[in-house]
Amino acid sequence: MNEVDRLKEDLQQALLAYQMTAQISQFKTGFLARIAHELRSPISSIMGLHQLILNDLCESPEEEKESIQQAFESTKKLLKIVDEIITISKIEYGRISLKLMPFSLAMVLADVYQFTHLQAANRNLKLEMIYPAPDVYILADLEKFLQILVTLVDTGINLSQEGTIGVLSQVNSDSQSVTLYLNIPCYAALWQDNNPAQITLKDSSLESIKSLSKMIDTSPTLKFLLAQTLIESMGGHLEIVSVPPKNFTQIQCLIPLASGESVARK
Repeated sequence: MNEVDRLKEDLQQALLAYQMTAQISQFKTGFLARIAHELRSPISSIMGLHQLILNDLCESPEEEKESIQQAFESTKKLLKIVDEIITISKIEYGRISLKLMPFSLAMVLADVYQFTHLQAANRNLKLEMIYPAPDVYILADLEKFLQILVTLVDTGINLSQEGTIGVLSQVNSDSQSVTLYLNIPCYAALWQDNNPAQITLKDSSLESIKSLSKMIDTSPTLKFLLAQTLIESMGGHLEIVSVPPKNFTQIQCLIPLASGESVARK
């Protein structure tokens, strides 16, 4: 290899590194923007409830006490969102170690079914699991992987009106990984944008603030982003794919296979 070829190769590697850095930077910027949106709703709710009390707009001591209780509930939801974000950040920066271990994918999917099938039935949805062979073992953090799958299926159930939510997998022998497919009968856009409503005192009564406070929850977008960050920390990949028909979403989760040696040690 002459000097020119070596220079071209170094330039290509530098360009690739730059593109990867730019993509990571773009993701982080979007992630922070989403977090800011997520926090606005409970904070606005708390401020609105306190303004009602400070401006003597409560009609009775009982209503004032109810406002304080609603503010407390909104604060707990806010802390839950913050705790989730802090946990993910600590894992990303190595302050919390993931407990990577080999375990049966079929076993985890059976647990996911047990946790979510009743909720699906209550919404007149069918939850269909196609289990892999019992000897398919993946390498991940068991507790967090189960939590991710339950959250994704649970969110899919809440976003779907009718139909079947299907979960199946495919072993990729060439890349020593497994791709998990979550097929959900809802629009992909529902996972990608869910801007929290803004609350101001001039157009909010105690009843309307109470109603919104009960609805405050982590949005599908942030749930997916947190799950995506965790899966990547385990050496996997998570993405949303919109497939025909238009009201059909597929979530693809790539996770490493456990080596035969690690399974034998287990």
